[in-house]
Amino acid sequence: MQLFYTNHIEDQLAFLSGEEAKHCVQVLRHRAGDQINLMDGLGGNYVASIIEATKKKVSLRILSHQPSYSHRKARLHLAVAPTKNISRFEWFLEKATEIGIDEITPVLCQRSERKVVKPDRLRKIILAAAKQSKNTILPPLNPMIKLTDFFKKEWINTPQRFIAHCENDQEIHLLEKYQADQDVIILIGPEGDFSPAEIKKSFENGYVPISLGPSRLRTETAAIVACHTVNLLGASTLNK
Repeated sequence: MQLFYTNHIEDQLAFLSGEEAKHCVQVLRHRAGDQINLMDGLGGNYVASIIEATKKKVSLRILSHQPSYSHRKARLHLAVAPTKNISRFEWFLEKATEIGIDEITPVLCQRSERKVVKPDRLRKIILAAAKQSKNTILPPLNPMIKLTDFFKKEWINTPQRFIAHCENDQEIHLLEKYQADQDVIILIGPEGDFSPAEIKKSFENGYVPISLGPSRLRTETAAIVACHTVNLLGASTLNK
């Protein structure tokens, strides 16, 4: 099933534009009268009939709407230092979107080797992954922010705040720390790990150190392990 994304839905009408319209008309050759499936990025699934189709804009009539639901009770927010090789960070975004994540913030740390990202490209990767996996909730990608500034944001009120670092290999595993009915933020540092000062600052802001296993993981691997662990535990609570 081909899935198209739009955030232009008004009453019983919807519209595709830009790359979505071009792909619908020029690549898949859809015409007036065809039925297609839509997602709104907020969890909504739609079946719609094409009213008018050009390569710049596709007008549709909504035929049915079915909301989808998260497989977790609470929100997952990962704050991850982008990798020097941006393709590794892009891989993380793709896989985390497929697995299930609610919010992503790239953070700039003292030891970060990558200090700039291209958000438009990264959002396209997230959208493609959401459509491919039929995950109709599109996780927001926040602007890149310094870790010290991240601590000052409204996320300070998130009930569970964890940091995965390599300074101590005796930390308790995320599996034992995470409570699946509460929102969570997990910090994942750059290739050179968080600095001692950053780790200390995280503790002062209520972040609890956790382990992601006995192996020393790459940044993008650690982020995926954290994402999968939270989803696994969150899904298990819904089945009880």
